Amino acid sequence: MAMAPVVKLVLGSIAFATFWILAVFPSVPFLPIGRTAGSLFGAMLMVIFQVITPDQAYAAIDLPILGLLFGTMVVSIYLERADMFKYLGTLLSWRSRGAKDLLCRVCLVSAVSSALFTNDTCCVVLTEFVLKIARQKNLPPHPFLLALATSANIGSSATPIGNPQNLVIAVQSKISFWEFLRGVFPAMIVGITVNAVMLLAMYWRLLSDHKEEEEIEVSEGVVAVQEEDVMSHRFSPATLPHLSSFRSEETSVRTDPETLRNRGASSGESSASRDHQADAESQGESYPTVNSNALLFQTKRWRRVLWKSSVYLITLGMLISLLMGLNMSWTAITAALALVVLDFKDARPSLEKVSYSLLIFFCGMFITVDGFNKTGIPTALWDLMEPYANIGEAKGTAVLAVVILVLSNVASNVPTVLLLGARVAASAAAGEEEKKAWLLLAWVSTVAGNLTLLGSAANLIVCEQARRAVSHGYTLTFTKHLKFGLPSTLIVTAIGLYLIK
Repeated sequence: MAMAPVVKLVLGSIAFATFWILAVFPSVPFLPIGRTAGSLFGAMLMVIFQVITPDQAYAAIDLPILGLLFGTMVVSIYLERADMFKYLGTLLSWRSRGAKDLLCRVCLVSAVSSALFTNDTCCVVLTEFVLKIARQKNLPPHPFLLALATSANIGSSATPIGNPQNLVIAVQSKISFWEFLRGVFPAMIVGITVNAVMLLAMYWRLLSDHKEEEEIEVSEGVVAVQEEDVMSHRFSPATLPHLSSFRSEETSVRTDPETLRNRGASSGESSASRDHQADAESQGESYPTVNSNALLFQTKRWRRVLWKSSVYLITLGMLISLLMGLNMSWTAITAALALVVLDFKDARPSLEKVSYSLLIFFCGMFITVDGFNKTGIPTALWDLMEPYANIGEAKGTAVLAVVILVLSNVASNVPTVLLLGARVAASAAAGEEEKKAWLLLAWVSTVAGNLTLLGSAANLIVCEQARRAVSHGYTLTFTKHLKFGLPSTLIVTAIGLYLIK
């Protein structure tokens, strides 16, 4: 692609630079409008500067990606309401055998849940719970927070629904869910194992020297964390911690008018009722012995169990459909709407939790990146680098990996994928080599998020959630993250380059 005229090139570069600054530094002093508004601002500049036409801007928005993102968010919201993430939190502490066992569990649970429910969801859900367990056991928090964030990023690389950049790659490359999983899964398993071993090696003495506080024994050895503590910090994409609808359902049972009337009855009424029952029995009349309130509560409880089971089955059906190669966007949307219908109530409270700001951010980013591509700058830079980035050679693969690592931490991983994806695939030979190029891009751009604290949204979520935690807050510093993130990222990335075929 030839370079655009100088005016168009300069104005397009200004628009993209504005987008980049506001995306990487959302609270920049001269324009603190945030990432979402920043992406729309960059898109608007592309149109106003006539780098692209309005019709081209609309065409640049990738609806299949937005549909897949929306569907997976709705499914995650209903899974949250069905207590899935509460069970994941409980799994961390169930029969835990010390600090090192807990660290390995955090790595495993974080990786698996991130592959199925996205890394950001996993980090929002589990951060405060991991921090709470560490505080209760008198353990240093930062090894566990690092385990959570880094494992979430590595685990999310295994599936197209694990993170936003994988969604983009899966839709643009048309690689099926099963092929994606089969291609990256071995590298993810080995990467998670190596990441956990590195954490244990780096913090072995710190985890061994701690003085454990006496633990309160709970049934079957579960750590003494109140169930409501887990439920009150569950995932909501748009608003972070909130009380679940189940809590409100339980409250409605506890405050049922019939119950209140029974509780407010005088002792005289109770004795009169007992006398009436005795008279009825003496006359041979039957008298109900089942408490209506208890029956009502039991009925609601079994309805709840049935509803939760149905949510899990629909989610499982969605995953099976994705593995069968059905259209990913419409599969996710169908599962989301099936859950809405199954709920059989106004869906507005649940749909309000969808992160529409993220969807809008993607719209603006699609337009901005497309406009920047039309300046010809990305193509010119790739033409200079392409001879040295041949994925058919070990040296070329290493060069490409370094470029992706740097760009993912400088420009963020999703814009990097949008800028490089088609070019990396086009430079590879057709067939298996092209698929390998897409999978390498997914692997490196995802693992690159572990390099620094600012490398991925998952890292920032863990840091912010830990800092805001009431009574047991902790600040994960940039230096502490970099100390582990740098060697872990380089080693785990290299493992993937070798294993992904």
